[in-house]
Amino acid sequence: MLHSMSTTVEPSSERSAAEVNEEIRALWLRSGGTLSVEQRAEYQRLVLEWAAAAPDPVRAA
Repeated sequence: MLHSMSTTVEPSSERSAAEVNEEIRALWLRSGGTLSVEQRAEYQRLVLEWAAAAPDPVRAA
C-alpha cells in the first residue's frame, strides 16, 4: 500500500538542517532499520522540516 506524503511544511521550530538530520538518524537507530506506521509519519515530517531548513544549493555560473 502506498502512502502519499504531504507537501505542506509546518515549521515546528527554528532548528538547523543538521539538528533535524540528527533526529532523523536517531529515529532510524531506535527503529532498528524498520519504521512503524507512526515512525514513518514522524520521518516524513522530519524530512520536510529538514528540507525547509537546508540551505539552497548554490548554482554553478
